[in-house]
Amino acid sequence: MLDHLQRQQADLQREHERKDEFLAMLAHELRNPLAPISSAAQLLRVLFAGEPRIRQTSEVISRQVAHMTHLVDDLLDVSRVTRGLVTINKTQVELGAVVREAVEQIMPVVEARHHRLALEIAPQPLFVSGDRTRLIQVAVNLLNNAAKYTPDGGALQVSLQEQDGQAVLQVRDNGIGIGVELLPVVFDLFTQAERTPDRAQGGLGLGLALVKKLVELHEGSVEAQSEGQGKGSVFTVRLPVLTEAVGAAPAARAATVPMPAAGRRILVVDDNVDAAATLGMLLETAGHSVRVEHSAQGALAAASHGEFDVVLLDIGLPDMSGHELARALRGLPCCGDSALVAVSGYGQAQDRRMSEEAGFAAHLVKPVAADELIETIARVQTAGV
Repeated sequence: MLDHLQRQQADLQREHERKDEFLAMLAHELRNPLAPISSAAQLLRVLFAGEPRIRQTSEVISRQVAHMTHLVDDLLDVSRVTRGLVTINKTQVELGAVVREAVEQIMPVVEARHHRLALEIAPQPLFVSGDRTRLIQVAVNLLNNAAKYTPDGGALQVSLQEQDGQAVLQVRDNGIGIGVELLPVVFDLFTQAERTPDRAQGGLGLGLALVKKLVELHEGSVEAQSEGQGKGSVFTVRLPVLTEAVGAAPAARAATVPMPAAGRRILVVDDNVDAAATLGMLLETAGHSVRVEHSAQGALAAASHGEFDVVLLDIGLPDMSGHELARALRGLPCCGDSALVAVSGYGQAQDRRMSEEAGFAAHLVKPVAADELIETIARVQTAGV
């Protein structure tokens, strides 16, 4: 009997591992085509800054790429969170800053749907013990849900107050509301409002399930309220207010990022021809000298005939992994001081760890925003990696 249970447990574990591997591969395959689309949109925005229609078109493309990326991230996160595989790195976090950043991230969606957004944050700082990135994710998902399920021109209200030793974040909308039959299961996986021709909001039904899991990992609670269909909804998150410091709060991000000097020699290596080409053009518009290669052998040949300040490597190359290529490049006299940056569709913790062990100075997940790319190049160059 015991052997039978152990075999069942082992089979279940293998099934979970196969599912994780499949989801990671799915995310990689979805992110790869998003990368050149994102780079092309950013390139259009730079090259045609004075053309309102082209700028507006590029912004639409960028918003949709961000939406797709958000879906992929939620798909991966909800699988790992439900199995207890996500680690919460707690520090002292000021929730007001978290909410403001979440609002900033969601504003393109709010503006595209012509919503009005009112923000009310308590004047006194509210500190909690939590993972800043995950708490932003909670707020963004709630705001995205409100914006998505509110018809164009709606009203969204976001408030953050302290009540009875708890930080209370509330997101209110005047959207389609939640039916009485849906309210008890609104935080369950794959739960969505009924789809009708005039209510095709999209999504996978993962956002609220992820919110609940992440809030619970912070010893908090979340609840949904609605008076019924067509009467809007209110989502309330409660987190214990921090009374004692648990660790240094992360340093505030600099208001300005030091720009790397123009004319850096950059090698881009990616077997996705479109991704490599658009990324190369984006870097060239910033004044850099760029060489593009589509294979590990091509990269090694290019490196043996010239020196590069920065090498951007895709991890999933056909003839050699990006990690193997990084080690090979490090062995060449020309690349001993080059800054190696991984640019990959794989973005889990173990992927970042493997990149660090292979000698990469940074690991970027596709699709990469132009400002993140420029900031990374500036940082690794400043560090003298």
